[in-house]
Order: sequence, then C-alpha cells, then structure tokens
Amino acid sequence: MTYNELCRLLTSCYDEGEAKAVIRYVLEVAFGLTMTDVVCGGVEKLSAADTERLNGYIDRLLKGEPVQYVLGVADFGPRQFGVGPGVLIPRPETYELCQWAVECVRKKDYPSETGVNILDIGTGSGCIACTLAAELPKAHVTAWDISPIALGIARENAKRNGVKVDFQARDVLKVRYGSDAGKWNVIVSNPPYVLDSEADDMADHVLDYEPEIALFVPDDDPLLFYLHISNYAQSALDEGGLLFFEINPLFDEHIEDILLGLGFDDITIRQDQFGRNRFVKAQWH
Repeated sequence: MTYNELCRLLTSCYDEGEAKAVIRYVLEVAFGLTMTDVVCGGVEKLSAADTERLNGYIDRLLKGEPVQYVLGVADFGPRQFGVGPGVLIPRPETYELCQWAVECVRKKDYPSETGVNILDIGTGSGCIACTLAAELPKAHVTAWDISPIALGIARENAKRNGVKVDFQARDVLKVRYGSDAGKWNVIVSNPPYVLDSEADDMADHVLDYEPEIALFVPDDDPLLFYLHISNYAQSALDEGGLLFFEINPLFDEHIEDILLGLGFDDITIRQDQFGRNRFVKAQWH
C-alpha cells in the first residue's frame, strides 16, 4: 500500500490534512521514515513484518483509537512520553503551562544549595512533573496521582527522560489542609475540568479511549478540584510560593474569586495559543 492510499483510508475518520499528519507521524515514529523516504517509496519498501505491523496500526486508527495510544507515545514539547488508555494524552497547551512555571521559577532565582520544592497534583503520564524536573535540574519535584496505572506510566516516563521525580499515590480530595505547612515553593496542577455536559461536543476518540477520571467534573460541582487544591495550597505553599492551574475558560473569573477569597495575590490569567483563557498563576503572600 502506498502513502497516498494510506491517507485515503484514514479520511473515513479524519479530514484530509489530519489524515496525512497522522500517517506521517506513524511512519516517522514507528518506522523511522522521513517524508523524503516516503516520497522515494519507503512505504512500499517496508519488510513483510513491518507492513503487517503498519496494517495493524491502520486497523486500530480506523476504529477511532488515538494515534498516541496506537504507538504508545506522545510528544510533549521537545520530549516524548509513553502513554496508554490509563492516562490522558498530553496536550500542547499543557506544555505552555510548564513553560510559564519554568519562566517564573527562574525569575525567582532560588538558592542553588536548597533548590525549589515543586508539587504536581494529578500527574497522569508525568508530563508536567518530568518536564519541570528536566528544565529545572536544581528542583526537587514530587507528583501525586490517585491512579496506580498512571503512576506506573509516570515512573517509566521519568526513566525515559532521565529525570528524578518522587511519585506518590495521594488523593487531593482527601488531603488534610495544613498537613504540609510551608512545604512547597510551587504547586502546579492540570486537574479534571471538563463538564459532564460538554461531553456531547467532544470527539469520539477522546470519549471512547481517554480516562474519564482525568477529564470530567460534575456540572453541579465544576470547581471541585480547584477548591480543594487552592485550600491545600493556602497552607502548604511557602511564603511567596506560586500556584499554577490549567483551567476551563468557562470558569476563569470564578477561580480568580476563589484565590482572592483565600488570600492569594498577584493573580494572572494567561491565554493559550488558541486565544482562550487557559492558565492561572497566583502567589501566596
């Protein structure tokens, strides 16, 4: 089968441009084929075993499985992370959150002999925690998640990227406020924030494959995780500590009100690359 034939096959579940991008990604990641290789007939030159493997990938893609799960990896900034159905596929917007946190930590210029203590709440694949550990090598990074599957994948991703992160099985909804007074300099979280009612507008490959526990919150309690994390951060952050959230743009003002009410200051809302209010930073006084 040729490259063009593969692309035509995938147009049954992707638009033309996306189908081409998915096929190029599969050929590059799984078989090491550049676009130059493809133009020179690289697909047709694959061995029988590789052709069979490629056909298996195509079958899974045609059933709607995300390409990242099919290949078992996802790109996140300049790094690659292992992923599977037990964790959310890392999004490029979340890497923007990491970049913002790194930028702010570097400006703080923490002493090299003590470093900076960072907590990632709801780590999933570990993409945030591992990225911060890689880009802030003096930092001591801890990451929490409730899912044993996610923690297993996150630990493997720390090894894959050559970083040290302390992964812990903890449920932020059950954490005791005041239990870690002044322990952290930075807390970062991309918690579940999609409303149950928003599911109808989401793509099937997200709904059918990505873990609901990492995506959705009840319509009648949309700020569940932001309330708990903000209350915990109020006591757990050191003086001048920073709290970073990825948010649902529908609730940017509500989250700002929560933070103001708890005594946070220097609250900043930042847009993502698509112009949506997607991130919040706040400082504990």
